[in-house]
Amino acid sequence: MRIFLAINLPETIKKELANEQLEIKNSFPMEAAEVVAKWVAPENLHITLLFLGEVRDKEMPFLAKVVETAVKDISPIALQLTKICYGPAKKIPPQFIWLEIAANKTLEKLVASLCKELGSLQIVRNRVPYNLYGRDFEGHVTLGRIKEWIWKRIDPEEQPEIVKEINLKFTANSIEIMQSQLKRTGPEYKILQSFFCQGLVRP
Repeated sequence: MRIFLAINLPETIKKELANEQLEIKNSFPMEAAEVVAKWVAPENLHITLLFLGEVRDKEMPFLAKVVETAVKDISPIALQLTKICYGPAKKIPPQFIWLEIAANKTLEKLVASLCKELGSLQIVRNRVPYNLYGRDFEGHVTLGRIKEWIWKRIDPEEQPEIVKEINLKFTANSIEIMQSQLKRTGPEYKILQSFFCQGLVRP
């Protein structure tokens, strides 16, 4: 199974971001608005903590134990979405349209702990996660993945500047093990297991 660890966004935040996404689409030339990026469906918006790639069935119990242990002793995480922009910074053409997240030490420590434990279990194979080689975790929410060949066909004067300061706050009470299934219509995400901070139970 294609597996990643994520924080899913509250429905209220998803609705706000759906409106922002529509505004961004409308800033592109009409003929490019829908096709210049592979837009993430609002119901799929999330913060990826680690993408693990293909994980074997027999490895799933070990993965679940690592996530459960990492999450049970941390408090619910207060998060703030701060800016909509192209990403990564200074990459031309851009690869993404995304939202930046305010630096959060609790989240960074959680990701570092997950990287360390999952690296020692050798679950990670397809992609080296954050922190294993000293890279800092940069949390973000992807709104769309730019299609480079279409982007380059847009007149430079019509390529919109996408920089908008926002202030959306929410508290993450859980971390999810997610499955990504690639379909012709786009990826579909499924929550396999949820792990709640400090033993919180599902509402």
